[in-house]
Amino acid sequence: MKKLISLGLIILMLFTACENNTNIPDGNNDNQDEYSIEDYFPVVENTKYSYQGEGNEFAAYTVFIDYINNNRFQTRTNNGGTETIKVYEFKDNQLVELYSRGETYFREDFTNREFQEGNAALKVPYTGELKQIVTPQGNFNAIEVIVENGQGTSTNYYAKDVGLIKSIYKDDDYEVSSTLAGIEQNIPLIQTVTLYYPDIDGVHLNSVDVQISFNTNDLTKDVIEKTVKDLSVYELFSINTEINELYFDENDESVHIDLTKNFIDEMNAGAGFEGLILQSIANTLGSYYGVENIYLTVDGNLYESGHISLKENEPLKADYSNVINQ
Repeated sequence: MKKLISLGLIILMLFTACENNTNIPDGNNDNQDEYSIEDYFPVVENTKYSYQGEGNEFAAYTVFIDYINNNRFQTRTNNGGTETIKVYEFKDNQLVELYSRGETYFREDFTNREFQEGNAALKVPYTGELKQIVTPQGNFNAIEVIVENGQGTSTNYYAKDVGLIKSIYKDDDYEVSSTLAGIEQNIPLIQTVTLYYPDIDGVHLNSVDVQISFNTNDLTKDVIEKTVKDLSVYELFSINTEINELYFDENDESVHIDLTKNFIDEMNAGAGFEGLILQSIANTLGSYYGVENIYLTVDGNLYESGHISLKENEPLKADYSNVINQ
Protein backbone atom coordinates (compact mmCIF):
# COMPACT_ATOMS: atom_id res chain seq x y z
CA MET A 1 0.00 0.00 0.00
CA LYS A 2 1.33 3.36 -0.92
CA LYS A 3 1.88 5.72 2.01
CA LEU A 4 0.48 9.20 2.22
CA ILE A 5 3.35 11.64 2.39
CA SER A 6 2.77 14.82 4.32
CA LEU A 7 4.48 17.08 1.80
CA GLY A 8 2.42 15.49 -0.93
CA LEU A 9 -0.71 16.35 1.01
CA ILE A 10 0.28 20.01 0.96
CA ILE A 11 0.49 19.90 -2.81
CA LEU A 12 -2.90 18.25 -3.10
CA MET A 13 -4.34 21.12 -1.08
CA LEU A 14 -3.18 23.46 -3.81
CA PHE A 15 -5.68 22.06 -6.28
CA THR A 16 -8.51 23.76 -4.40
CA ALA A 17 -8.99 26.71 -2.12
CA CYS A 18 -11.34 25.37 0.52
CA GLU A 19 -10.23 26.69 3.89
CA ASN A 20 -12.31 28.93 6.14
CA ASN A 21 -9.77 31.76 5.78
CA THR A 22 -10.01 31.92 2.00
CA ASN A 23 -10.02 35.27 0.21
CA ILE A 24 -12.62 34.53 -2.46
CA PRO A 25 -13.81 37.86 -3.83
CA ASP A 26 -17.34 38.31 -5.08
CA GLY A 27 -19.21 41.19 -6.66
CA ASN A 28 -18.71 42.78 -10.06
CA ASN A 29 -15.53 43.36 -12.02
CA ASP A 30 -15.20 46.22 -14.48
CA ASN A 31 -12.41 44.58 -16.50
CA GLN A 32 -14.17 41.35 -17.39
CA ASP A 33 -17.54 40.23 -18.63
CA GLU A 34 -19.92 38.26 -16.46
CA TYR A 35 -19.26 34.52 -16.60
CA SER A 36 -20.68 31.51 -14.83
CA ILE A 37 -18.72 29.46 -12.32
CA GLU A 38 -18.52 26.68 -14.91
CA ASP A 39 -16.60 29.02 -17.21
CA TYR A 40 -13.76 29.20 -14.71
CA PHE A 41 -13.86 25.53 -13.76
CA PRO A 42 -14.98 23.61 -16.85
CA VAL A 43 -15.61 19.93 -16.30
CA VAL A 44 -14.64 17.97 -19.41
CA GLU A 45 -15.00 14.21 -19.58
CA ASN A 46 -12.10 11.94 -20.57
CA THR A 47 -9.56 14.72 -20.08
CA LYS A 48 -6.17 14.57 -18.39
CA TYR A 49 -4.68 17.72 -16.86
CA SER A 50 -0.93 17.64 -16.18
CA TYR A 51 0.85 20.06 -13.85
CA GLN A 52 4.59 20.56 -13.62
CA GLY A 53 6.04 21.37 -10.21
CA GLU A 54 8.87 23.26 -8.58
CA GLY A 55 10.16 23.17 -5.01
CA ASN A 56 8.99 19.67 -4.08
CA GLU A 57 8.93 16.22 -5.68
CA PHE A 58 5.16 16.06 -5.21
CA ALA A 59 4.42 19.41 -6.80
CA ALA A 60 3.85 17.74 -10.17
CA TYR A 61 0.56 15.91 -10.55
CA THR A 62 -2.18 14.84 -12.92
CA VAL A 63 -5.95 15.24 -12.65
CA PHE A 64 -8.70 13.13 -14.21
CA ILE A 65 -12.48 13.58 -14.05
CA ASP A 66 -13.83 10.29 -12.68
CA TYR A 67 -17.54 11.08 -12.63
CA ILE A 68 -19.94 13.84 -13.67
CA ASN A 69 -23.36 13.71 -12.03
CA ASN A 70 -25.62 16.67 -12.77
CA ASN A 71 -24.13 19.58 -10.82
CA ARG A 72 -21.56 17.39 -9.06
CA PHE A 73 -18.31 15.92 -10.28
CA GLN A 74 -15.44 13.88 -8.91
CA THR A 75 -11.75 14.43 -9.63
CA ARG A 76 -8.74 12.13 -9.17
CA THR A 77 -5.38 13.72 -8.41
CA ASN A 78 -2.16 11.69 -8.60
CA ASN A 79 1.03 13.36 -7.38
CA GLY A 80 3.23 10.27 -7.38
CA GLY A 81 2.87 9.83 -3.62
CA THR A 82 -0.87 9.27 -3.35
CA GLU A 83 -4.12 9.43 -5.29
CA THR A 84 -6.82 11.68 -3.88
CA ILE A 85 -10.41 11.92 -5.01
CA LYS A 86 -12.53 15.01 -4.40
CA VAL A 87 -16.24 15.63 -4.91
CA TYR A 88 -17.34 19.11 -5.95
CA GLU A 89 -20.68 20.77 -6.50
CA PHE A 90 -21.69 23.82 -8.51
CA LYS A 91 -24.12 25.70 -6.29
CA ASP A 92 -25.29 29.33 -6.20
CA ASN A 93 -22.45 30.55 -8.43
CA GLN A 94 -19.91 28.80 -6.25
CA LEU A 95 -17.66 25.78 -6.64
CA VAL A 96 -18.00 23.85 -3.37
CA GLU A 97 -15.74 21.04 -2.23
CA LEU A 98 -17.95 18.44 -0.54
CA TYR A 99 -15.56 15.57 0.11
CA SER A 100 -11.91 14.57 -0.07
CA ARG A 101 -10.35 11.12 0.37
CA GLY A 102 -6.66 10.31 0.09
CA GLU A 103 -5.02 7.02 -0.84
CA THR A 104 -7.92 6.04 -3.07
CA TYR A 105 -6.44 3.86 -5.79
CA PHE A 106 -9.73 2.27 -6.86
CA ARG A 107 -12.62 3.70 -8.87
CA GLU A 108 -15.76 4.42 -6.86
CA ASP A 109 -18.50 6.95 -7.54
CA PHE A 110 -18.93 9.07 -4.42
CA THR A 111 -21.03 11.79 -6.09
CA ASN A 112 -24.38 10.29 -5.00
CA ARG A 113 -23.48 10.18 -1.31
CA GLU A 114 -24.71 12.58 1.34
CA PHE A 115 -22.24 15.14 2.64
CA GLN A 116 -22.27 17.95 5.10
CA GLU A 117 -22.15 21.43 3.65
CA GLY A 118 -18.76 22.04 2.08
CA ASN A 119 -16.48 25.05 1.66
CA ALA A 120 -16.51 27.36 -1.32
CA ALA A 121 -13.40 27.06 -3.48
CA LEU A 122 -14.39 29.65 -6.07
CA LYS A 123 -17.12 32.23 -6.58
CA VAL A 124 -18.31 34.37 -9.47
CA PRO A 125 -18.88 37.17 -10.26
CA TYR A 126 -15.34 38.21 -9.31
CA THR A 127 -14.03 41.57 -8.20
CA GLY A 128 -10.40 42.49 -8.57
CA GLU A 129 -7.80 42.75 -11.26
CA LEU A 130 -7.24 39.67 -13.41
CA LYS A 131 -3.65 38.46 -13.16
CA GLN A 132 -1.55 37.58 -16.19
CA ILE A 133 -0.13 34.10 -15.68
CA VAL A 134 2.45 32.42 -17.92
CA THR A 135 2.24 28.62 -18.33
CA PRO A 136 3.55 26.03 -20.82
CA GLN A 137 -0.04 25.95 -22.12
CA GLY A 138 0.04 29.67 -22.90
CA ASN A 139 -0.55 32.98 -21.18
CA PHE A 140 -3.82 33.56 -19.34
CA ASN A 141 -5.76 36.31 -17.57
CA ALA A 142 -6.79 34.59 -14.37
CA ILE A 143 -8.81 34.98 -11.19
CA GLU A 144 -6.61 34.98 -8.10
CA VAL A 145 -7.80 33.10 -4.97
CA ILE A 146 -5.74 33.32 -1.78
CA VAL A 147 -5.92 30.70 0.97
CA GLU A 148 -4.64 31.21 4.52
CA ASN A 149 -4.44 27.93 6.43
CA GLY A 150 -2.56 28.96 9.56
CA GLN A 151 0.71 27.44 8.42
CA GLY A 152 1.19 29.06 5.05
CA THR A 153 -0.49 30.73 2.12
CA SER A 154 -1.77 29.16 -1.09
CA THR A 155 -2.48 31.33 -4.10
CA ASN A 156 -4.51 29.69 -6.87
CA TYR A 157 -5.20 31.03 -10.35
CA TYR A 158 -8.20 30.07 -12.48
CA ALA A 159 -8.57 30.94 -16.16
CA LYS A 160 -11.76 31.08 -18.20
CA ASP A 161 -12.50 27.92 -20.20
CA VAL A 162 -9.47 26.18 -18.65
CA GLY A 163 -9.78 26.01 -14.86
CA LEU A 164 -6.88 25.89 -12.42
CA ILE A 165 -3.69 26.97 -14.17
CA LYS A 166 -1.28 27.66 -11.32
CA SER A 167 -0.91 27.19 -7.56
CA ILE A 168 1.75 28.64 -5.28
CA TYR A 169 2.24 27.60 -1.66
CA LYS A 170 4.44 29.66 0.66
CA ASP A 171 5.39 29.46 4.29
CA ASP A 172 8.34 30.71 6.32
CA ASP A 173 10.67 28.00 5.03
CA TYR A 174 9.93 27.31 1.39
CA GLU A 175 7.84 27.90 -1.71
CA VAL A 176 6.22 25.25 -3.90
CA SER A 177 4.42 25.83 -7.17
CA SER A 178 2.39 23.75 -9.63
CA THR A 179 1.68 25.02 -13.15
CA LEU A 180 -0.56 23.64 -15.86
CA ALA A 181 1.66 21.95 -18.45
CA GLY A 182 -0.77 20.02 -20.64
CA ILE A 183 -4.40 19.17 -21.37
CA GLU A 184 -5.09 15.90 -23.20
CA GLN A 185 -8.60 15.06 -24.36
CA ASN A 186 -10.11 11.66 -25.09
CA ILE A 187 -7.71 10.07 -22.59
CA PRO A 188 -8.95 7.24 -20.32
CA LEU A 189 -7.68 6.56 -16.83
CA ILE A 190 -5.45 3.49 -16.93
CA GLN A 191 -5.18 1.27 -13.87
CA THR A 192 -3.82 -2.19 -13.16
CA VAL A 193 -5.92 -4.90 -11.54
CA THR A 194 -4.43 -8.17 -10.33
CA LEU A 195 -6.73 -10.99 -11.42
CA TYR A 196 -6.53 -14.15 -9.31
CA TYR A 197 -7.66 -17.52 -10.64
CA PRO A 198 -7.38 -21.23 -9.73
CA ASP A 199 -4.19 -22.89 -10.84
CA ILE A 200 -4.41 -26.00 -13.00
CA ASP A 201 -3.47 -28.16 -10.00
CA GLY A 202 -6.79 -27.32 -8.34
CA VAL A 203 -5.00 -26.55 -5.09
CA HIS A 204 -3.38 -23.15 -5.48
CA LEU A 205 -4.19 -19.75 -6.94
CA ASN A 206 -2.33 -17.97 -9.67
CA SER A 207 -2.44 -14.30 -10.67
CA VAL A 208 -1.98 -12.03 -13.64
CA ASP A 209 -1.78 -8.22 -13.83
CA VAL A 210 -4.19 -6.71 -16.33
CA GLN A 211 -4.47 -3.09 -17.43
CA ILE A 212 -7.98 -1.69 -17.31
CA SER A 213 -9.20 1.65 -18.62
CA PHE A 214 -11.95 3.94 -17.37
CA ASN A 215 -13.66 6.69 -19.26
CA THR A 216 -15.53 9.32 -17.29
CA ASN A 217 -18.69 7.81 -15.71
CA ASP A 218 -17.65 4.21 -16.43
CA LEU A 219 -18.90 1.96 -13.63
CA THR A 220 -16.32 -0.23 -11.93
CA LYS A 221 -18.67 -3.22 -11.93
CA ASP A 222 -18.93 -3.12 -15.72
CA VAL A 223 -15.18 -2.78 -16.25
CA ILE A 224 -14.37 -5.58 -13.77
CA GLU A 225 -16.99 -7.88 -15.29
CA LYS A 226 -15.68 -7.33 -18.80
CA THR A 227 -12.08 -7.83 -17.68
CA VAL A 228 -12.89 -11.16 -16.03
CA LYS A 229 -14.89 -12.38 -19.02
CA ASP A 230 -12.21 -11.32 -21.50
CA LEU A 231 -9.90 -13.69 -19.64
CA SER A 232 -12.51 -16.43 -19.75
CA VAL A 233 -9.88 -19.18 -19.83
CA TYR A 234 -9.70 -18.72 -16.07
CA GLU A 235 -13.45 -19.41 -15.70
CA LEU A 236 -14.22 -17.11 -12.80
CA PHE A 237 -17.50 -15.94 -14.38
CA SER A 238 -19.60 -17.80 -16.89
CA ILE A 239 -20.56 -15.89 -20.01
CA ASN A 240 -24.06 -15.22 -18.62
CA THR A 241 -22.94 -14.12 -15.17
CA GLU A 242 -23.39 -10.42 -14.51
CA ILE A 243 -22.43 -8.16 -11.63
CA ASN A 244 -25.64 -6.64 -10.32
CA GLU A 245 -23.88 -4.40 -7.85
CA LEU A 246 -20.34 -3.66 -6.72
CA TYR A 247 -19.52 -0.98 -4.19
CA PHE A 248 -17.06 0.08 -1.51
CA ASP A 249 -18.42 0.48 2.03
CA GLU A 250 -16.41 3.25 3.63
CA ASN A 251 -17.86 2.65 7.10
CA ASP A 252 -16.22 -0.73 7.59
CA GLU A 253 -13.65 -0.68 4.76
CA SER A 254 -15.26 -3.57 2.88
CA VAL A 255 -16.51 -4.37 -0.61
CA HIS A 256 -19.93 -5.76 -1.55
CA ILE A 257 -20.55 -7.66 -4.75
CA ASP A 258 -23.88 -9.07 -5.91
CA LEU A 259 -23.91 -11.52 -8.83
CA THR A 260 -26.69 -12.99 -10.93
CA LYS A 261 -27.71 -16.58 -10.21
CA ASN A 262 -25.98 -17.71 -13.41
CA PHE A 263 -22.76 -17.58 -11.40
CA ILE A 264 -23.87 -20.59 -9.34
CA ASP A 265 -25.99 -22.38 -11.96
CA GLU A 266 -23.24 -22.38 -14.60
CA MET A 267 -20.21 -22.87 -12.37
CA ASN A 268 -19.98 -26.68 -12.82
CA ALA A 269 -17.32 -27.14 -10.13
CA GLY A 270 -16.77 -29.36 -7.13
CA ALA A 271 -16.52 -27.99 -3.61
CA GLY A 272 -12.74 -27.61 -3.70
CA PHE A 273 -12.60 -25.79 -7.01
CA GLU A 274 -15.60 -23.66 -6.07
CA GLY A 275 -13.73 -22.58 -2.97
CA LEU A 276 -10.79 -21.53 -5.14
CA ILE A 277 -13.11 -19.52 -7.38
CA LEU A 278 -14.57 -17.67 -4.41
CA GLN A 279 -11.09 -17.06 -3.04
CA SER A 280 -10.04 -15.73 -6.44
CA ILE A 281 -12.91 -13.23 -6.41
CA ALA A 282 -12.08 -12.19 -2.85
CA ASN A 283 -8.41 -11.69 -3.68
CA THR A 284 -9.11 -9.82 -6.92
CA LEU A 285 -11.46 -7.35 -5.25
CA GLY A 286 -9.46 -7.22 -2.03
CA SER A 287 -6.31 -6.35 -3.91
CA TYR A 288 -7.98 -3.73 -6.10
CA TYR A 289 -9.86 -1.98 -3.29
CA GLY A 290 -7.22 -2.53 -0.61
CA VAL A 291 -9.60 -4.30 1.78
CA GLU A 292 -9.79 -7.67 3.54
CA ASN A 293 -13.54 -8.32 3.74
CA ILE A 294 -15.64 -8.98 0.64
CA TYR A 295 -19.36 -9.65 1.01
CA LEU A 296 -20.79 -11.83 -1.76
CA THR A 297 -24.50 -12.21 -2.47
CA VAL A 298 -26.48 -13.64 -5.39
CA ASP A 299 -29.48 -11.69 -6.68
CA GLY A 300 -29.66 -10.00 -3.29
CA ASN A 301 -29.74 -13.27 -1.34
CA LEU A 302 -27.18 -15.13 0.76
CA TYR A 303 -24.72 -17.24 -1.19
CA GLU A 304 -25.86 -20.89 -1.26
CA SER A 305 -24.56 -23.33 -3.86
CA GLY A 306 -25.07 -26.74 -2.32
CA HIS A 307 -21.34 -27.01 -1.62
CA ILE A 308 -20.70 -23.70 0.12
CA SER A 309 -23.02 -21.44 2.11
CA LEU A 310 -22.29 -18.01 3.49
CA LYS A 311 -24.10 -16.83 6.59
CA GLU A 312 -25.53 -13.35 6.97
CA ASN A 313 -22.75 -10.79 7.48
CA GLU A 314 -20.12 -13.47 6.80
CA PRO A 315 -17.48 -12.10 4.45
CA LEU A 316 -15.05 -13.77 2.15
CA LYS A 317 -11.53 -12.93 3.29
CA ALA A 318 -8.77 -11.84 0.96
CA ASP A 319 -5.93 -14.31 1.56
CA TYR A 320 -2.83 -14.44 -0.62
CA SER A 321 -1.01 -17.25 1.20
CA ASN A 322 -2.11 -19.80 -1.39
CA VAL A 323 -0.92 -17.84 -4.42
CA ILE A 324 2.00 -19.54 -6.15
CA ASN A 325 3.36 -16.64 -8.25
CA GLN A 326 3.16 -13.67 -5.88
